[in-house]
Amino acid sequence: MQMTRVVFLSEKNRARYLRIITPITKLLSRLGVHPNILSLAGLIFSVTAGVAFSTGAFFWGAWIVMLAGTCDTMDGEIARRSGKNNRFGAFFDSTLDRYSDAFILLGMGWYFAGGPALFGAEGDGEVGVQSWWAVVFVIAALAGSFMVSYTRARAEFLGFECKIGLMQRPERITLLIMGSLLGSIPVVGLGLLKAMLLVLAVSSHITAIHRMVHVRNQFLAEKQDP
Repeated sequence: MQMTRVVFLSEKNRARYLRIITPITKLLSRLGVHPNILSLAGLIFSVTAGVAFSTGAFFWGAWIVMLAGTCDTMDGEIARRSGKNNRFGAFFDSTLDRYSDAFILLGMGWYFAGGPALFGAEGDGEVGVQSWWAVVFVIAALAGSFMVSYTRARAEFLGFECKIGLMQRPERITLLIMGSLLGSIPVVGLGLLKAMLLVLAVSSHITAIHRMVHVRNQFLAEKQDP
C-alpha cells in the first residue's frame, strides 16, 4: 500500500524561494565558494540563533535562523552547479544540520528553563521565563527532529526509499521561524511560541512514524513480489 504524500510547504512556495536566492547562488558559484563553506556558515548562524533565543531575542533569532536555512539550501545548489556534489559533502552537510537543529532548540530550552544570560556580566541574573512544559516541548521537538532524520538515513542504508513526511527539515525550519516571530509579540507571544513547539514536537514524531510505516510497506511489497 502506497501512503499519501502530505506536504507542509507547497511546491510553488519552494519554487518562489529558489527563484529569490538563485542570483546569490549563481554569484557564489562563479566566485568559487565551496559548498562546505556554506554548510559551516549555516552552523555558525544556527549557533548564533541559539544564543539569541537563550536571551529571549526571538525576533532577531528568527531572522538568523532564516539566514542559516538559506545557507543550507544554497550549499546543495552550489554543489550541483559546480559539480562538487559528492558523498562526503552530503554526509558533512547532514551532520552539521543535526548540530544546527540542536543549537537552535537548546537555546530555546535554556530560555524556558530560566537560565542566566549567556556571555552576560556576573550578576545579570536570570533572563529566561521558567516554563517546564515548554522545556519538555523543546526536548520532544529535538528528539522528533533527530528521529525524522534517523529514519531516512537508516532506511536508505537498508535500500529503501524514505523521502516522505509532513515535517522534513525545510518545514521544521519554517515552523521555527514562524513561531519565533510570533514569540516576539508582547503579552501573547510566549504562549504562541510554546504552542509552536508543541506542534513541532508532535508533527515531527508523526513524520517519523509515517516513515516507519512507509518503509514497512515497501518491505511487505518486496516479500510479495514473485
